[in-house]
Amino acid sequence: MEQVKKKADWRGIIFLQAIIVIYTFSSVCGKMATNGNEFMSRMFIIYILLDFILLAVYALLWQQGLKRFDLNVAYANRSVAIIWSMVWSALIFREGITVANIIGTAIIIIGTMLVNTDAESK
Repeated sequence: MEQVKKKADWRGIIFLQAIIVIYTFSSVCGKMATNGNEFMSRMFIIYILLDFILLAVYALLWQQGLKRFDLNVAYANRSVAIIWSMVWSALIFREGITVANIIGTAIIIIGTMLVNTDAESK
């Protein structure tokens, strides 16, 4: 029995992006754990536990996303994690964004839009 996958409408894309945001926040927690916190200190453990919790939530939601959407659409949207990571690095960690970062981000956005547009037209 073949399951028909839902087209990637705007609600679906928002759902996929919410999953990706959760995934990228796990990386933020990992960096916060090591950013000025001593190994096995209270804050280190809190951030690492939060990292694991976010990854568990991400894994469960990602499986739902894979059930609902074509694999190529889901993974094209997952590539946007690089963009979210760049946003968090600038906003949370005050890291710089280079011209190369912006060019790479533009290429990723264009590719993701092409895949999502193609999925909507089918």
